[in-house]
Amino acid sequence: MLVNTKARVGVFAIALGAYLPQFPTLVPEFESQFEAFKKTIPDSVELIDGGIVTTKELSMAAGDKFRAADVDLVILQLLTYATSYNMLPAVRDIDVPVVLVNVQKKRAPEYATTDTPTWLGELYACGAVGEMVADLERAGKRHAVITGVVEGGDPYVQAEIEDWCRAAQVRRRFRDTNLAQIGRPYPGMMDLYIDETNLYHRMWLYTKQFDWEKMWAIADDITDEEAIRAKAQDILDTFEIEGGGTIEKVWDMAKYVVAFEQWVKDEQLGFVASHYDGFAKGVAGKLDSMLIPAFSMLIKQGTACAVEGDIKVAMAMSILKTISGTGQLSEMYSIDFNEDICIIGHSGSGDADISQSRKPTMKIVPVFHGKTGGGYLTQFYPPTGPVTYLGITQDKDGHFKFVTAEGINEEGPIFMFGDTNMRTRFSIGAREFCNRWSEAGPTHHMAAAVGSWTDTILKVAKIFNIPVDVVCR
Repeated sequence: MLVNTKARVGVFAIALGAYLPQFPTLVPEFESQFEAFKKTIPDSVELIDGGIVTTKELSMAAGDKFRAADVDLVILQLLTYATSYNMLPAVRDIDVPVVLVNVQKKRAPEYATTDTPTWLGELYACGAVGEMVADLERAGKRHAVITGVVEGGDPYVQAEIEDWCRAAQVRRRFRDTNLAQIGRPYPGMMDLYIDETNLYHRMWLYTKQFDWEKMWAIADDITDEEAIRAKAQDILDTFEIEGGGTIEKVWDMAKYVVAFEQWVKDEQLGFVASHYDGFAKGVAGKLDSMLIPAFSMLIKQGTACAVEGDIKVAMAMSILKTISGTGQLSEMYSIDFNEDICIIGHSGSGDADISQSRKPTMKIVPVFHGKTGGGYLTQFYPPTGPVTYLGITQDKDGHFKFVTAEGINEEGPIFMFGDTNMRTRFSIGAREFCNRWSEAGPTHHMAAAVGSWTDTILKVAKIFNIPVDVVCR
């Protein structure tokens, strides 16, 4: 990614301190289990180690560490029975979910030979789960439980831990990067309008405002011909250009991409929402004509770029790109009632990583429909198979909500006028999908990702403490 972020995950384990002097063998046993457990946390996140907590004081010390690091998530390993005072001081003053990992060391007891320390150390993870959840509820804390076993490996537990870490990465990206708004939203698209102060308070995302006059001059100081040539080749490698492409043909575009990449790094941008509605002449017209592929090159590298000034869909694109590796701007295009499928897509910048059926294409059109000027359009070709859609909307009080659905992209004819589109079949049918999706009140834009990601989106929503409407799966 052009701007890298790394989630911070607080990890600690708990056990009842009263057991340790009674059964001294439990100390090395628990230390060994905790060290092994920490290795299950993926390297994609920064682990904040709260240690093994057996007293209130140790729990408070773990909480101090977690607050100082501004953790995005807390994962708690339940080693054996423990009272909730071992847990609560560590999480009382932080506002992130607590994931209780209830993993038992052995798959099953050897009943005749199991003694008390073996039972407490290797077969008694489950006893404290209910107590922990009860007190997290009373403290107003968000929580989740993962139950499994160590012996023989447990792919379910590992997958859940990794999924929570992916979700935590979204929080860190929203907190550590900025959103650039260039211009303003498309006039009259009031579903896109947003209060940037409310956005910062509720979603932790800070908005930087930019004028198009500054963007027109962004490439003026780019003189490194070797860097421009390398970027031009990157563009040619990414896109199949109508009529053939050469380094000379995309030279100016590459120059702007080099400039935009440096701008993204300098301003720490994870999101860009832009719309141009001026007179597309001179340098303004030149930039406007190549903006779609230029921003597509940024999306490819992890900075979500949304057309029509839509901040909310830029957020949705970033969420899907972060958790799945793909994040494509989309909207409802048409319904094929004969086939009972929805045609979903959008013109403008897109994610090359979603174009898994064939190489993305680029073509010149004389008119950008509904917008100023003309120039390059890009079309991406998502694969057949599962697809997840995510929209973000707000209620009358400014609270955010996710709207999500899963479907299956199918083979068949698509529009070929330069806009990305796909044929998606939903389990509830095209008509009912359109009804339910629309009734959820999303903006008219959504983001799309290859694969099934509803469960991860639900985790992201829990981290952000916002509701989700799941339309269908």
